[in-house]
Amino acid sequence: MRGGLWQLGQSITRRLANGDKKAAARRYFSAEAELKKTVLYDFHVAHGGKMVPFAGWSMPIQYKDSIMDSTLNCRENGSLFDVSHMCGLSLKGKDSVAFLEKLVIADVAGLAPGTGSLTVFTNEKGGAIDDSVITKVTDDHIYLVVNAGCRDKDLAHIEEHMKAFKAKGGDVSWHIHDERSLLALQGPLAAPVLQHLTKEDLGKLYFGEFRVLDINGSQCFLTRTGYTGEDGFEISVASENALDLAKALLEKSEGEIRLTGLGARDSLRLEAGLCLYGNDMEQHITPIEAGLTWAIGKRRRAEGGFLGAEVILKQLADGPKIRRVGFFSSGPPPRSHSEIQDEEGNIIGEVTSGGFSPCLKKNIAMGYVKSGLHKAGTKVKIVIRGKANEGVVTKMPFVPTKYYKP
Repeated sequence: MRGGLWQLGQSITRRLANGDKKAAARRYFSAEAELKKTVLYDFHVAHGGKMVPFAGWSMPIQYKDSIMDSTLNCRENGSLFDVSHMCGLSLKGKDSVAFLEKLVIADVAGLAPGTGSLTVFTNEKGGAIDDSVITKVTDDHIYLVVNAGCRDKDLAHIEEHMKAFKAKGGDVSWHIHDERSLLALQGPLAAPVLQHLTKEDLGKLYFGEFRVLDINGSQCFLTRTGYTGEDGFEISVASENALDLAKALLEKSEGEIRLTGLGARDSLRLEAGLCLYGNDMEQHITPIEAGLTWAIGKRRRAEGGFLGAEVILKQLADGPKIRRVGFFSSGPPPRSHSEIQDEEGNIIGEVTSGGFSPCLKKNIAMGYVKSGLHKAGTKVKIVIRGKANEGVVTKMPFVPTKYYKP
């Protein structure tokens, strides 16, 4: 969703606060009957969730708390997000690793069982089809989660290449986990609260690691990861047990962990300097340009073997022409597509995500600029509604990450 979920949430809040409830309802909720709903839909509504269309689903943009308050509470205590609109799938078979390595930049073979990584599905030109968190469960089982908005094209892309791979004798099959829901538990209280619901020692599970374990009486896929910059977990649970698990997590936190919507999720990921596909990454942007060089395994840099490898490895050697960077700026908060200029007024790039940081109490943004103008401290101007505002390139993340690492 272009323009940012944070801005959408603010727009809804203003309309409702100003009494324009019928107009807001018509604009944001008219397509409700056509939208898919997660198993927690009624639970969201009962808890004051403001439901909006997102990637074909009806999802909560926020609850009774403001997006600002929800963002701060995640950093100070914790948040529970329903992210069941995202698509989880498993690849199985003795050749599943070899198959996936044709489609992504990660060194999947080099992952130890029970560990994972962020990766990118690339096209023939080296552009990003989608980003995904992949986990090697075992040597012949890969679990991955792809973005809701990319589901159809991702599955078609994987299926097309799987047919060709199997036609040559490759042993790989897949299962799409539509029978499961996905919850994201994030923040400093995530681990101590979740520990109440499982006998496994979560102190031995580090960032990027995966386990299949019993949580609240249900077998779950647990990954220590997230999209906020905080410590936390993504929990894949059988859909019939998702509501009970959500209730148990909130109850065990004694009100400290709150249900949190997509609006705060967007501000949290922006503060953490994380890409939103469709804004900060698209089919014409390579992983190198997006600042994800670190996600290309050393062996993959030497061997290639993935779609678009020739383009990407050339950029590795020669450097890209554009780069994703962070900004602080004055004036109104930057928005997607805001023009970026150098001090002389020459166009050097474009903002892809921006907003007001609830934690830093100032404007933050990310976008792409010409290489050579990407270094921290470079002064720029960001044009908003025809007016140039002072800005400066800065390193990301904007808010320090707190991943649980050994």
